[in-house]
Order: sequence, then C-alpha cells, then structure tokens
Amino acid sequence: MSGKFIGFLFKYGAILLMVLILIYFSLVNGAFLSYGNISDILRSISIVTLLALGVTFTLIVDGFDLSVGSTMSLSTVLTSSLMVWFQLPLWLVIILPIITGVLVGLFNALLIVKIRIPDLLATLGVMYIVSGFHRTYTEGYSIYSHMEMTTGGKAPGEFYKSFLWVGQGELGGVPVPVIIMLVFVAAVFIILTHTRWGRILYMTGGNAEAARLSGINVNKVKLLSYIVSGIFASLAGILFAARVGSGQIDAGSSMLMEAVAAVFVGFSVLGAGKPNALGTFFGAALIGVLLNGLTMLNLPYYAFEIVKGTVLVLALAVTYIHVGKRGGSLRKKRIQQPVKKAS
Repeated sequence: MSGKFIGFLFKYGAILLMVLILIYFSLVNGAFLSYGNISDILRSISIVTLLALGVTFTLIVDGFDLSVGSTMSLSTVLTSSLMVWFQLPLWLVIILPIITGVLVGLFNALLIVKIRIPDLLATLGVMYIVSGFHRTYTEGYSIYSHMEMTTGGKAPGEFYKSFLWVGQGELGGVPVPVIIMLVFVAAVFIILTHTRWGRILYMTGGNAEAARLSGINVNKVKLLSYIVSGIFASLAGILFAARVGSGQIDAGSSMLMEAVAAVFVGFSVLGAGKPNALGTFFGAALIGVLLNGLTMLNLPYYAFEIVKGTVLVLALAVTYIHVGKRGGSLRKKRIQQPVKKAS
C-alpha cells in the first residue's frame, strides 16, 4: 500500500498540491484568482522558468549547473551598463550578454569535459568567479538610469523605453515576459520530445557509454548543454533588467534555489521521472503561486527561503523514495532505460 501511495504522489502529488494551494489562497483572499494577480504570478515566474530551463538541459545529460544564478546576475548588470554607461544600440545590449552566457557555458564545459572536474565542484567554482567578476565590474553598486558614478558626475544614459517594454509591456493584455516564457517552454518541449537532438540528450544522460558506442560525441553533447544553460541564464538576466528597470548585482542569487526546485518538482509531474520542459514550467508555477499567496498573507520575506527549501526537499524525497521502492538509484534507473541507436 505504501508503495502505491508513493507512486501516486510521484505522479500526481505536485498537481494535487497546486490544486490545494489554489483553493486555499482563493478562499482566504478573494483577489488571489483575479486576472491582475494571476498575471503578476506569471510575470514573476517567467524569469525563474528561463533560468530553470537552462538547469534542465544540464540535468538531462547527468550534469548540474550551479553557476546559473551568478551568470544571470552578470547578464543583468552587463545589460544595464551597456545602456546606462555606454549607450550602445539595443541589439548590442541584447547580444553581448548572451555571448557572455555562451562563454560561461564554455568555461564550465572545459572544466567538466576536458579537465574532468565533477560538475558540482566545477560550476560551484565558476559561480564564485562570475559573482566576483560582476561585483568587481560594478564596484559593488547596482546600476540605474543616470546613476552617480564613483569617478564623479552622473552616468550619461538611461534604460531605453523599448527595452523596458520587453519586461513591463503587454500584447493583447498578456504581459510580454509571459509570452517570451511560453515561447521558450514550447520550443524546449518540442526539441526534447520531437527531435533527434532531444533523444541524443536523454541517451547521453541515461548511459553515456552506450551513447558513445552508438556513435554519439558525448563530450560535444555535454558542451552544448552547458552552453545552452549559460544562454538561458543570460536571457533570464536580460528579462530581469527589463522588468525592474535596474541592474541589481544579486539578481540571480535568490532565484537559483527556485530554479533548481522547479526542475526537481518537474521530475514527478505525471510521473515523468526525468527533467522535462513542461514539468519545469509547472514546478516554477507551483513555487510562484505558493510565494505569491504567502506574500498576500503577509508572511515575512525572510521566511520564503524556508518555503523554497521545503518544496525542494519534498520533491526530492518523493522522487527518490519512489525510485527506491522500485529498486536502485535514480542514476541506475536512468541507465537501465533502453538505448536506441541515434540515426
């Protein structure tokens, strides 16, 4: 009976929890299910979802990227400085941070693939390096329009209205960040479930040696996964800067745990048992709804970390208990999946 109950929680627990949360908060606050509040929730989770999609790619290949939060922060301050300090064209304001995310991903891949440092240790080191870099770049200050410069005087530029529209505007009554998020979730879902590259990613994570014998360049696949993770972290930073209208130096630090929790909650959505785009989106939505409801109940912001950690622990507990009931570890379960020759 306990095994069946754990299996039920593994498949439907996250969905059931979402339903209960929605019912509870709608009963205690009549404005919770209003269009304005739902719109705010979706707008807030758009950044976390982009960040979590990057983590999803690295987890699929049996890796992990702890540097996404710092990369997001670097992207946020770099994007802001290109407008406020240097007044560069908008296309460069978008492209240069993305290139920076690619470089961070390449550096992670070099440490993991070539030097063979374990992914957690490698990305932990990169996290501190990137964090130190963006703090040094800004001298520890957040960036905002016409800010006071440490060298004297004011910064010549300001945030472009066209850029702020990306984070604050609407199309047909739907916030632009929500549209961007849904487009990327749909794109990643299609790539992972309906393309050859998606199958190769899952094969690499499930059994790297079998994938290598099937003719797959495993190192190249992992390299691309970390590059994609860096790109998504940069996109999250750009969107954050557009939403708040400033370059906050710690923008990504608080979102790292939310992104990781979202991915692991997604493991158990409908019993997927693996990182997936729709599960990641649902996990981000679950956390966003929970934090929004607690905010409306006036829970102190400093207690939110307890909530995030609890969600992550529960998601991991249900996933690993379920796998344990079926025998073996999560890694073994993935390795035992049948591997087809990529063609």
